[in-house]
Amino acid sequence: MTILLKRAYEPFAPSDGFRILVDRLWPRGVSKHLAHIDLWLKDVAPSTPLRKWFNHDPLKWIEFRDRYFLELCHNTEAVEQLVGHVRHDVVVTLVYGAKDVERNHAVVIKEYLENMK
Repeated sequence: MTILLKRAYEPFAPSDGFRILVDRLWPRGVSKHLAHIDLWLKDVAPSTPLRKWFNHDPLKWIEFRDRYFLELCHNTEAVEQLVGHVRHDVVVTLVYGAKDVERNHAVVIKEYLENMK
């Protein structure tokens, strides 16, 4: 099992495997056809209040990560659906729209899934 991360604005590649969009909102300006999204799992994204509070502020990153981990722990249905795909497919790419490639919710999801092993 391999979990990759990729911005929605990067081109699709066959090596991406099963592509899951993990944003609550569709990325602005991205064509649904060209995005090659296999599953849009909105419910695994951070809650709207958490997303708005974080607002991609690097100074809030550690607290955001902790709060989002807690949300994921309580979001069993969406996480189970995600885990099912991660365990079933050899390569899964979590697709997200955030500009910051180091501090975004997809990074937290990947870490969360890897800690479940």
